[in-house]
Amino acid sequence: MALSVGLVGLPNVGKSTLFNALSRAGAEAANFPFCTIEPNVGVVPVPDVRLTTLAQMASSQRTVPTSMRFVDIAGLVEGASKGEGLGNQFLAHIREVDAICHVVRCFDDPDVIHVRGGIDPLGDIEIVETELLLKDLETLEKRGDRSRRAARSGDKALQREADLIVELTRHLEDGHPARSWHGELDPSIRRELALLSDKPVIFAANVAEADLASGNAASALVAARAAERGDEVALVSARVEAELAELDDAERSEYLASLGVDSSGLQRLIATAYRLLGLVTFLTVGPQEARAWTVADGATAPQAAGTIHTDFERGFIKAEVIAYDDYVTHGGEAGARDAGRLRIEGREYRIVDGDVVHFRHNV
Repeated sequence: MALSVGLVGLPNVGKSTLFNALSRAGAEAANFPFCTIEPNVGVVPVPDVRLTTLAQMASSQRTVPTSMRFVDIAGLVEGASKGEGLGNQFLAHIREVDAICHVVRCFDDPDVIHVRGGIDPLGDIEIVETELLLKDLETLEKRGDRSRRAARSGDKALQREADLIVELTRHLEDGHPARSWHGELDPSIRRELALLSDKPVIFAANVAEADLASGNAASALVAARAAERGDEVALVSARVEAELAELDDAERSEYLASLGVDSSGLQRLIATAYRLLGLVTFLTVGPQEARAWTVADGATAPQAAGTIHTDFERGFIKAEVIAYDDYVTHGGEAGARDAGRLRIEGREYRIVDGDVVHFRHNV
């Protein structure tokens, strides 16, 4: 299952333009609110030069990159938590993604109307976050009532749960998102609550082409806000991404260099999402295919094997592991083995980003 990232923000901040460029899925983009009514979904390959190199070295017949699922969620307005605009759809779709990419308008263009009348990135952020908090408070009110009724039985665990729900509610009432609360609520209960403000957040500061390399005053405000909350921020230009989508690899590199950057917005968003969610990539390679796989940082070898097939985890025997740099330096698996750089790892081994792995199993 691909990592899922929901693109959110006020209308006309560049969400659908960015989505179109990232996924080439052709979502409608128009200069009026709510042109995206149902969430458009695009699954895009995660660029990884290591995969291309391995495929060339092993003469693999095909390469299969890992992927990321982008969901372009309808723009919301003040009052979305009470159903204004397309609020109900917006809020429901957020529950289904792994992380939120909050696109914030940091460019000025008189030809693109702003739903609030002017460029105000912090005000825009406040509206979106407030609506999420209000919906979460509604969720907590219902759960709190249930917890308090259950606690009347005298069960200490249930009373503790009710107390923690009150503590979390106060945290949100003070204007703080659930993701910044570090109470000891049972993780299974927290997952069950599925609070919108508990989702990890990347702020995508959408700037003009000329500001992509170093940002501007508006994006600096977004960066400061993200730093305060422990969130991530990435500079992107939806317009640049749209142009990059029409270029070949050589032209793309030349264009990025002319802007003073060495990576696209897609690459920056993906790298930021992986860091935010604590993900790493391991690689498998052979004559049939070279493939990239995504696992949580700290995943054990059997867990990684299970991402390929559940039978591999169930019948795991060992993992033959070569660090990517060693694989390249020594000319492939045979050279790495001869140089003593192929390691035999067991069940306790934790996958490291860039590991080239072959799993042995008895199923």
